[in-house]
Amino acid sequence: MEIVLGIDNLVFVAILSGKLPPVEAAKARRIGIGLSLIFRVLLVAGAAYVVHLTVPLFTVLGEDFSWRDLILIGGGLILVFKATAEIHHNVDPGVEATKKESPRPRAFAATVGQIVLLDLLIGGGLFLVFKATAEIHHNVDPGVEATKKESPRPRAFAATVGQIVLLDLVFSIDSIITAVGMTGDVPIMIAAVIVAVMAMLIAAGPLANFMHRNPTIVMLALGFLLLIGATLIADGFGFHFPKGYIYAAMAFSGAVEGLNLLARRRRKPPK
Repeated sequence: MEIVLGIDNLVFVAILSGKLPPVEAAKARRIGIGLSLIFRVLLVAGAAYVVHLTVPLFTVLGEDFSWRDLILIGGGLILVFKATAEIHHNVDPGVEATKKESPRPRAFAATVGQIVLLDLLIGGGLFLVFKATAEIHHNVDPGVEATKKESPRPRAFAATVGQIVLLDLVFSIDSIITAVGMTGDVPIMIAAVIVAVMAMLIAAGPLANFMHRNPTIVMLALGFLLLIGATLIADGFGFHFPKGYIYAAMAFSGAVEGLNLLARRRRKPPK
C-alpha cells in the first residue's frame, strides 16, 4: 500500500529533478528521497501524534477542520500552482531561457530542497496545488522560466531537494494514518516505509529518464498532479474522492498516451 500510494509522489519527484543536469538530478533525487525517509520514520515513530492530526481544531459553517485538512488544502494548492507553472514553462520555453541569473549549484540545492518539502506536513494540499500549477506553467511557457536565472545552481539544487522532501511528507500523511489504522505495530510500519522508499529510489531514475525522452508524458503527468492537487483540496474540505478512481483515470490516460507513442514510433521512416 505504501508503494501504491507513493506513485503520485514518484511522478512529481521525476518532474522536479528533470530541471537539473543528469548527474545533479540523480544526486538530488537520492538526497531528497533519503531525507524524506528520515522524516517518514519519525512520523511513524510518532504515530500516536499523527493520528491526533485528525482531531477537529475549529469549525467553519458547520464543517470541522483538523491539522490534516489544513495540510491537505495547503499541499493541494501548492501542487496546483507548481503544475501550472511547469505547463506554462513547457508551452513557452523561451521565457525560462531568459532567466539565467542562478548558477547550477543553486539550482541543484533548489531541486533537493523541493524534494524535501514534498515530505513536510505544513501546507500539504496547498503546496501540491501551487507546485503543480507552477510546473504546468513552466512546461507551457518554458521561455519565461529561462529568463529567471537569478539564483545560482547550488540554490536551485537545494530548492529542488527541499520541495521533494516537503511534497513527500504531504503525500505521506494519509498513507501513515492508513497504516496506523491497519496495524499498531510500529516496527512493521517502519519496515513498510523503508521498503516503499527503497522502491522509490530504484524507480525514480528510470522514470525520470523515460519522461525526459517523452515530453508528452511530462504534460500528462502534470495534468495528473493538477487532478491530485484538486482532490487534496477537496478532501481537506470534507469531500472525499476514492483514490481508486483517480488511479484508474491515470492508468487509462497513460495507456492511451502509450498507444500514441507507439503510433508515432511506427510512423517514423526507417533509418
